[in-house]
Order: sequence, then structure tokens, then C-alpha cells
Amino acid sequence: MINSIFRYGLIFILLILLQVLLFNNIQFSGYINPYVYVMFILLLPVEIPAWLMLLLSFATGAIIDYFSGSPGIHSSATVLAGFVRPYVLRVISPRDGHESGASPSMLSYGLRWFLTYTVVIIFIHHTALFYLEVFRLTDFFRTLWRVILSSMFSIIFILLIEYYRRGK
Repeated sequence: MINSIFRYGLIFILLILLQVLLFNNIQFSGYINPYVYVMFILLLPVEIPAWLMLLLSFATGAIIDYFSGSPGIHSSATVLAGFVRPYVLRVISPRDGHESGASPSMLSYGLRWFLTYTVVIIFIHHTALFYLEVFRLTDFFRTLWRVILSSMFSIIFILLIEYYRRGK
């Protein structure tokens, strides 16, 4: 138990540092903004209690909001991602179900399953994030284009980090 708390704490700190120091500085024409901190929500154990998932989601988003200077946008989007995560896991669960105490990862369930899981959660997160940021429908297609491009780059970086973790 202490080992898993330490491991997830380390993952949390590393992803927050990566996001704040590296990925917040990547912007291409205002369309591509990769957000890899959501990977923390993706990697939490399958059987985590809902209240703890929402609390960790809020804390993650609030820290990113603090460093980004955004007024609760990341918190809202990350809580939404944490809220829909159990439903997404239920819908795309493997035939034999999830292993007890398992963490959703590429190593545990394979690339295809992890990619599906990541795409759904990241797209939900980014849709909420960018539409809350704009908060109007006049730029609907421009914002949708930002969601798609940022989601693609976020997913690519998350898969690269997961491959690196897998190699360890």
C-alpha cells in the first residue's frame, strides 16, 4: 500500500513537472497544446473509490490551473475526465474483466485497449477544456479543430511516456 502511494505520488509529481516546465511551453499557432498531466488520471487503479478519483482529479486540475493562471478550467475538465473514467472502463473492459488491483496500462491490457481508453478520456477532457476556455459557440469549428489537434499530440506524448514506462 505504501509502495503504491509512493509510486503514484512520484508519477503525479513527474507529470505535473513535465506539464508545467515543458508542455505548457509548446504551442503551435494556438492550435496544438499537449496536456499530458491527464495521464495521472488514466493510470490510477481501476478499483479506486469514486470520491478519491474526483478528489485527485480536482487536485491535479487545480495545480495545473495555478501554474497556468487559468480560473478553474483545468479543474473542471479533469474532474469531468475523472467522473467519466469508470463508465469508459466499464464499456471497454476486457472479456475477462479487469484484474484486481490492476492499473490501466499498455503493459497490462495491450496497445489497442490502452489507445482506445486514452483516446476517449483525452477527447472528453480536451473538449471540455477548450470549449470552457472559449465559452462561446461562434468559434465552434475552430475550437473543434484545436480539440482534435491537441488531443492527437497529447495522445502521442502519452503513448511515448507509456512506452518509456513499459521499458522500465
